[in-house]
Amino acid sequence: MTNNVAAFHKRSIEDREGFWAEQASNIDWFAKPEKILDFSNPPFARWYVGGKTNLCHNAVDRHLASRGNQRALVYISTETGQEKIYSYKELHQEVQAMASILKSLGVKRGDRVLIYMPMIAEAIFAMLACARIGAIHSVVFGGFAAPSLAARIDDAQPVVMISADAGMRNGKEVPYKHLVDEACRLAEKPPAKVLLINRGLAPMTNVQGRDVDYAALRKEHLSESVPCEAMLATDPSYILYTSGTTGKPKGVQRDTAGYAVALATSMKAIFDCKPGEVFFCTSDIGWVVGHSYIVYGPLINGSTTIVYEGMPTLPDPGIWWSIVQRFGVSTMFSSPTAARVLKKQDPKFMTQHNTKSLRRLFLAGEPLDEPTAKWISEALGGARIIDNYWQTETGWPIMAAQHGIEDTPTKFGSPSFACYGYDLRLIHESTFEEVGANEKGMLCAVPPLPPGCLQTVWGDDERFVKTYFTSVPGKKYYSTFDYATRDEDGYYFILGRTDDVINVAGHRLGTREIEEAIQVHPNVAEVAVVGVADQLKGQMPLAFCVLKNQAPIQTADGRKAEEKAVMATVDKELGAIARPSRVHFVTLLPKTRSGKLLRRSMQALAEGRDAGDLTTLEDPTALEQIKAALKS
Repeated sequence: MTNNVAAFHKRSIEDREGFWAEQASNIDWFAKPEKILDFSNPPFARWYVGGKTNLCHNAVDRHLASRGNQRALVYISTETGQEKIYSYKELHQEVQAMASILKSLGVKRGDRVLIYMPMIAEAIFAMLACARIGAIHSVVFGGFAAPSLAARIDDAQPVVMISADAGMRNGKEVPYKHLVDEACRLAEKPPAKVLLINRGLAPMTNVQGRDVDYAALRKEHLSESVPCEAMLATDPSYILYTSGTTGKPKGVQRDTAGYAVALATSMKAIFDCKPGEVFFCTSDIGWVVGHSYIVYGPLINGSTTIVYEGMPTLPDPGIWWSIVQRFGVSTMFSSPTAARVLKKQDPKFMTQHNTKSLRRLFLAGEPLDEPTAKWISEALGGARIIDNYWQTETGWPIMAAQHGIEDTPTKFGSPSFACYGYDLRLIHESTFEEVGANEKGMLCAVPPLPPGCLQTVWGDDERFVKTYFTSVPGKKYYSTFDYATRDEDGYYFILGRTDDVINVAGHRLGTREIEEAIQVHPNVAEVAVVGVADQLKGQMPLAFCVLKNQAPIQTADGRKAEEKAVMATVDKELGAIARPSRVHFVTLLPKTRSGKLLRRSMQALAEGRDAGDLTTLEDPTALEQIKAALKS
């Protein structure tokens, strides 16, 4: 591997096949590929054509000889007080048992299995078992309500669904079984069997002939040996539905070998995590980060992965750093949202545990504002904070500092450089020409997309092309639907979605830009900005802020003064054109259970419209606060 990021990237673009042929050596093959890339039908890219491999073999079996007794998976639930460690040998046994159960329930190669699970070890066994026998898993985040689950059932048409009696969130049971029953009732093509893990958290009534108990079947199948299917490189491995889907769900379809190679390479080049080291990703397996960097990436790498069920603040806001100390975590992956939650807590929790083992903390999912990046960097005292940018569609980072290749300096607020394999362009939104340094453009990529990215939209090739490759007339660019700039040093800065833009009297302003400016105010912990219809100017920005210190707003005069101070900060950072029409103060912002801000719902309420689908809302009181603030 070259020790220069620019040279590594250049080769990946100029000699795609040679580059990715080399990276293919990072995984095991049952049969070597006959052709590295087939791009005869743009924009569809087929990687490692003719090759045969298996994701589960690469994640589990290939490590048995050299690290069978090493920790593979550490399951920690601060919700239930449970903790269990599985070695690679033990993980191998559990995955084979799950695979044998699935086969006994009629699951065959190419069949779909829907996984609707809390963050428990059995969910990871299920994913790996599907990969082992060649079934296509579709993990649906446990926060989705029955109609959303039913829509995904009808799109994927699973033979079996795997679920549990309940999850746990913030010390409270979150029942699943009634949602499973309702979704199966609503679905036109419900699964024939539902495999249930009974955690003893909530009562369950089984449906005769459909529901089966995991614990009973596990006893029967625990000694079974189930070989890994030799999957074609281009066979689908899983379907993952993108969040915020409207109408028919949009299932991102991932391949097998390209994904395995992409993850194996990223663990070395981007995450710089070595086999045997401990990787702690705080996401949920219902999202792409959980697929790639809780389950497949760390295990393919021969690392130890931590599966965590719980909040970042319970039993106290030092829990994550306690885990880092106890297990010697070297690499951690979380979100800017989580960092901002911790920013509101007593600073002592950031320093009371020994985090010297932690070399790097990667943050992605929401744009990382500079004040938060600086704060957590200083609070952790040593770990490098690595902003990285990617999407459900790509499966691994589009942009990141790549310290496994070269220890480049980072800039706060920037996800650094394009990752190898991504030929990026910044395109002007109206002229469709490439923009210059520090000019805003639509972030696009020249196809073919590198290995690991989506093959297509499940069951809908036309939608794949129409959605992602028609934004720039005459050019078949892949659109990320994000605005970005690139400075004179080549560092990228993400400005927000192309559809999260406010048009104020002809001036187009990204909500991200205004949020970044407001975050400069020393008393602001979190902020969300939305564009609200205005008769005079078309739209005006409206801000909702969570303060670190609530004392200044306890009186009406104090509230006015703080609002003026926030507006003055925006004036100073961006100019008066970007000043919010109002700044409302709340104690929490409405978010999904995965930590994404519900900006669309806030905008709808501000414009007097219905707040829309709130099935994944973390805390209903957050929206009530928004409503109350708007009335005032």
